[in-house]
Amino acid sequence: MADAISFSRGAPSVDIVDIEGLRAAADRAFTNDPAGTTAYGTAVGYVPLRKLLAEKHGVAPEHVVVTNGSMQADAFLFDELVTPGASVVVEKPSYDRTLLGLAERGADLTAIELEADGISTSALRAALEGGLRPTFAHIIPNYQNPGGSTLPLEKRQELIELAEEYDFLIFEDDPYREIRFRGDELPTMYELAPQRVVYASSFSKTVCPGVRVGYLVGAPDLIAKIVRRATNTYIAPDMLAQSVVYELAQDKPRYDAAIANVKAKLRERCDLLADSLEQHLPEAKFVRPDGGYFLWAELPESYDVEAAAGKMADFDVAFVKGSDFLLEGGKSSLRLAYSAVRADQVDEGVQRLAACLNAHKS
Repeated sequence: MADAISFSRGAPSVDIVDIEGLRAAADRAFTNDPAGTTAYGTAVGYVPLRKLLAEKHGVAPEHVVVTNGSMQADAFLFDELVTPGASVVVEKPSYDRTLLGLAERGADLTAIELEADGISTSALRAALEGGLRPTFAHIIPNYQNPGGSTLPLEKRQELIELAEEYDFLIFEDDPYREIRFRGDELPTMYELAPQRVVYASSFSKTVCPGVRVGYLVGAPDLIAKIVRRATNTYIAPDMLAQSVVYELAQDKPRYDAAIANVKAKLRERCDLLADSLEQHLPEAKFVRPDGGYFLWAELPESYDVEAAAGKMADFDVAFVKGSDFLLEGGKSSLRLAYSAVRADQVDEGVQRLAACLNAHKS
């Protein structure tokens, strides 16, 4: 049996991770701050890292809370903002765990179509004009998961204008921002309108998933409420992981080199994947991402991706069916993560993928 090639999970292969940099950062953490590294700490997170992140985003530390991964940050935010029946806007498609977390809290979800350049602001405006009054809109602006699209500056500004006009928050979920292959870096919506935006990011996609370090940036009163929730949940997050991340992140030359390696390897794999899809699965329509971890493919309705997903082990390939990222529909779509597939595996993986999908084509 051939080894399976997996396009399913958005996690980097080990050659992407700066193992030596992390080892050195861990040594510095125990040397420079053994007490802080090994203590419980408080729910705000490892204080030097909180300060570093506040400086990065141009705010006071009271605007920042550091958590056990960005999903933990999301959960605290959702617990604070979502009550049963609360209206929430999501992208269509959107990250499956976000949809699940919101649904479990009883949110009334409105999915707005994702275009090649991000959420359709015209469709959102029409929904708002029709009476929709969301508590917040969840937006992944850079290299969207699963769609791969990036919001241009004009749409970011339009979203802010809509939030101002119709009085809702924007939850800017932005773990992929530093993984940019092409194009110019765009300002965050938080930078453009901090009064209307809560910002989240993570070191899982840049340093490594195992550190489980994420954070929120927002208004101090909201952050204070989330800190209280965090205190009641775990007293303090993982100080050891956060102190190691701090030591790596504050060593800017090393950190920049680590990010450059991540970007170079992911760009190569992304382009190989796109080229291979064009060759072996020419009916697939997709946006070639400008960064990030994921590519979203749409196939003709004659393809039954859900049926293919149930048999992918027979073809020694793995992917995620598109319906996982949608409230309804998605029968002929799929998400492909190129982060864990070595460059020399990509073409073979796509050939297996095409065989699996074509076996479930009517």
